[in-house]
Amino acid sequence: MELNYMLKYKEWLLSDYFDEETKEELKKIEDNEEEIEDRFYKELDFGTGGMRGKIGAGTNRMNIYTIRRVTQGLANYILNYSDDGKERGVAIAYDSRHKSAEFALEAALVLAANGIKAYLFEGIRPTPELSFAVRELKAIGGIVITASHNPPEYNGYKLYWEDGGQVVPEQAHEIIAEINEIDDFELVKRMEKEEAIAQGYLQIVGEEIDERYLEEIMKVLPARELAAERGKELTIIYTPLHGTGNMPVRRLLERLGFTDLHIVEEQAVADPDFSTVESPNPEEFSSFKMALDLAKEHDPDLIMATDPDADRIGVVVKDASGEYRNLTGNQIGVLLSNFLLEQMKESGNLPDNGVIIKTIVSTEMIREVAKDYGVEVMDVLTGFKFIGEKIKEFEEKGDKSFIFGFEESYGFLAGTYARDKDAVISAGLIAIMALYYREKGLSIYDKLLDLMARYGYYREELAAITLEGKEGEEKINNTLRKLREEKPGSFCGIKVVEYSDYKEGKRYNYKTGEESEITLPVSNVLQYRLEDDSILTIRPSGTEPKLKIYFMVKGAAAEEADKKITELRARFLGELNDILEEV
Repeated sequence: MELNYMLKYKEWLLSDYFDEETKEELKKIEDNEEEIEDRFYKELDFGTGGMRGKIGAGTNRMNIYTIRRVTQGLANYILNYSDDGKERGVAIAYDSRHKSAEFALEAALVLAANGIKAYLFEGIRPTPELSFAVRELKAIGGIVITASHNPPEYNGYKLYWEDGGQVVPEQAHEIIAEINEIDDFELVKRMEKEEAIAQGYLQIVGEEIDERYLEEIMKVLPARELAAERGKELTIIYTPLHGTGNMPVRRLLERLGFTDLHIVEEQAVADPDFSTVESPNPEEFSSFKMALDLAKEHDPDLIMATDPDADRIGVVVKDASGEYRNLTGNQIGVLLSNFLLEQMKESGNLPDNGVIIKTIVSTEMIREVAKDYGVEVMDVLTGFKFIGEKIKEFEEKGDKSFIFGFEESYGFLAGTYARDKDAVISAGLIAIMALYYREKGLSIYDKLLDLMARYGYYREELAAITLEGKEGEEKINNTLRKLREEKPGSFCGIKVVEYSDYKEGKRYNYKTGEESEITLPVSNVLQYRLEDDSILTIRPSGTEPKLKIYFMVKGAAAEEADKKITELRARFLGELNDILEEV
């Protein structure tokens, strides 16, 4: 909803509702109309994935006032749509970012003022533990204050529902409608902390949930006996990148038997500025710099890093030449899927109706692996909430068994104790997998090469074009609109054989002229399958001001795949830049 930004700016300066710290911040930008516009031209978007933005004063920023407003909208939704939501309450967790603890408390106090119980964690906790806690506490929903691996100036607000999964689009739209009804901060209720505790509306939780969470993870992990007996022989370096993974990952690995564990101590500190890394993102090799320095001392079998809210994990291993390699999210997903399938087959526990779930932008290689085990691979839209939604559906119908879910952006889940990607269980799985293959004389990288030799050399890359502010948002929308209108028949000189528009819910086969329905929820995504089996996918980020482009190719050899993806990426980005200049 676009606002009269100057009018809103003056309202915030003059109203008694906003504190002096907020007003002082706003006075500093009084001569910068561009900054005023960016902070006040709209309400900070609360989309189907929640809310994320820069911390600061203004309607288009993360602050205690925008937190209160969306939480009041959530409270109204719970009171209007749920018979027992007040009593069941809402679980709230937060990460190590600036203002996370304050934002989490504000959310709890708004819920309390509306007569809704809030279970607030005593300190920073991983996002997947919140997903587990919602189920464990039988809460109606959950909130996590996090901006995942975004830069330090960002924070965010993610919503979960009673199954432990993030709210799905249909429900999110109903909650958004409630939020949009609150056009005046005076409509927001809030209770003081002492009163909320005294009246039983605010309950602090911690160790008891931590322990139950780790217990449930232990039940899911395979080959625990091997880890208990031989885990001490595997050398691991781990860094939580200043985030929430520090205690749970360390506890889990040590409990499993991985005692030769070395922590990057400087990055074990919960630092909201992430001062030792360019970006606290385990997808980026640069985030492993300090871990690699420590590796010179310990020569590890395995190096792992988790992002600030510990729902994503990155892995670095040595290749045959001794060079350290940062595995992609797709490679980790295929390795873990294959390992779990191997373990299930060996133990006789491979279900006849087993399913691996991936997102539409994740590697096609998994189809070849799963086929050998008679396991189905199911595609869902980008966002782990859609994997969580399928797990719930499987449990309700009883027709399929969830084995593993993953997305290319380093998110993985085994087991159904949580409904979101979980770097904690992933760390345990990766360590056990590394030990298992080591016992067979293989490194994780050796195993990856074996899988590629068997199933083909797949390469996947992501490019992201940052387009900030109002103008950037318009460019993203206009680019996708132009592609929809023109329906290009080729890219980079290669013919399009199939075009999927997930917003229109249509798939077009250019060879046969057939049109078919896409049964997934509506999403602003365009996907093109090219004549040489390459796949291009374009979508706006749901959490950042970026246009994302996914490239997938397959080659008969590594060199061929590398060449194909390098050329496709360079040529397509050139064509896309031409479009961006036009719109």
